[in-house]
Amino acid sequence: MSDESHHERELGGQLLASVSRSFYLTLKALPKELREPISLAYLLARTADTIADTAAVPAEVRLQCLEDYQGLVEGDTAKQRDLTESLQQKFAPLQEDESEKRLMERFADGLAWLSTMQGAALVAIRQVLHHIIRGQMLDIRRFPGDGQVRALNNAEELDEYTWLVAGCVGEFWTEMCATEKPGSLAPQVSVEQMKAWGAGFGKGLQLINILRDVGEDLEDGRCYLPGGLQGDAVLEAEWSQWSVVCQDHLESGLSYVQHVADGKLRYATALPLLLGIRTVAKMKQATWAEIKAGIKISRLDVAKILAEAAIACRNPASLEKLYRRLGK
Repeated sequence: MSDESHHERELGGQLLASVSRSFYLTLKALPKELREPISLAYLLARTADTIADTAAVPAEVRLQCLEDYQGLVEGDTAKQRDLTESLQQKFAPLQEDESEKRLMERFADGLAWLSTMQGAALVAIRQVLHHIIRGQMLDIRRFPGDGQVRALNNAEELDEYTWLVAGCVGEFWTEMCATEKPGSLAPQVSVEQMKAWGAGFGKGLQLINILRDVGEDLEDGRCYLPGGLQGDAVLEAEWSQWSVVCQDHLESGLSYVQHVADGKLRYATALPLLLGIRTVAKMKQATWAEIKAGIKISRLDVAKILAEAAIACRNPASLEKLYRRLGK
């Protein structure tokens, strides 16, 4: 048995499922040529998320760990032992979620899996992680967790953040499709156009997280919506404005999915889009108080969407029809 299959079996199963939650449905549905590199990239990105989000560790320590992690991803192993020990001894015990704890404990295994990657996949994984880690470091600097509530200054900062932590993933996804499964994207559309749609798709999904978590983020001292600290009325108006931007980005996602030629890949790519537009619809129907308390779609909704998507994804027109209905 190869090292690749060993790592994928050990880390790409239960551990990946436990930290990826609903996105695991997408990873599991991917064609085999894409499942390993995309699953690995996601696992390594979730590691960066956990490092960044462990608020009990001082901001300067988290920033140094992320900087060291960046070096390791790019092949500089000088800090590997120190960082591995730090994550196991300082970060793992602080995790309230058992899955996040295991992620910290198995940090070295994730790097070992990365060492089995070659060629275009390795280059792309390193590039997307560079952007994501940069986004996490920027986030810590903007929101150091010192008890003071802060907001982003303008639309440009929010757009930059959503691209760094999610928009670049759409570009990475497209690169993987083009290099690891040739013919999986519609030939009448350029890879560059697909990357542009993919970036918008990713930014839309990240905006859903921001809009959905606006109340929780405020409690944690952060507001991603510019001007959101000028009172509840202004925050609600900002929320409404950015929900429109979010839907515009999801339209890019629809165009993206409709131009995926491979049926299995189209289904996998459509799942986050359909779950996302359903979440947006539920948020639009909710009161402001309900939005601030947090909105989620039910497990029953998820199960229904999975079943309907299996049929709708057979052709672009049926997919759009389902997308429009879920968005109402």
